[in-house]
Amino acid sequence: MAKKAAAKTRKPSKSSKEKKVSSARTSSQADDFRAKSADELGAELTGLKKEQFNLRFQRANGQAENTGRIRVIRRNIARIETVIGEQRRASAPKPMKA
Repeated sequence: MAKKAAAKTRKPSKSSKEKKVSSARTSSQADDFRAKSADELGAELTGLKKEQFNLRFQRANGQAENTGRIRVIRRNIARIETVIGEQRRASAPKPMKA
């Protein structure tokens, strides 16, 4: 019975703290991408897609050493594409009301 009481009083896992830290890091990455021009974002997007292609082949052949990098690359590609979309919408002319 003592074991059950001890199990109920567990402290929260560190993963909840780690999530808070990672969310702060991702917002700063998005802010870094927002500060870049469309040409710079396009160049970085091209580089990330090439790296993703290479990592995908390494994983398929069983040669991938850092499998976590695949996830980071995929998310950075999504961040860049999101920022590019935001910039397009911001520069698009607003429709006139009739």
